[in-house]
Amino acid sequence: MGLTYNTYLNSARIYGCRGCKAHLASHDDILSKNFRGQHGKAYLFNTVVNIDAGNAGERNMTTGRHVVRDITCRGCGETVGWKYDKAYEASERYKEGKFILEVELLCQVN
Repeated sequence: MGLTYNTYLNSARIYGCRGCKAHLASHDDILSKNFRGQHGKAYLFNTVVNIDAGNAGERNMTTGRHVVRDITCRGCGETVGWKYDKAYEASERYKEGKFILEVELLCQVN
């Protein structure tokens, strides 16, 4: 396995990992701010960088059953949210392939 390099985002507002300040997502990639995580408020993002995804598993959530995987910061290994792999409800399928980042676990980098 080779070296992994961090991706650095170029945007007016960048969200990073609270632990190590690694760039995670641009404010421009927020799809919705109406989500809740384990630590409170969470945002749905279209694209997230510098993360590693865990194993997929089914979870019952407030909006129904989903297949999700936890995502961790590549820099420090802290869990920062999750990725939606599959939604069983037709009305929730827009989440597939999207990412949730918990606001409490983020900081503004710039």
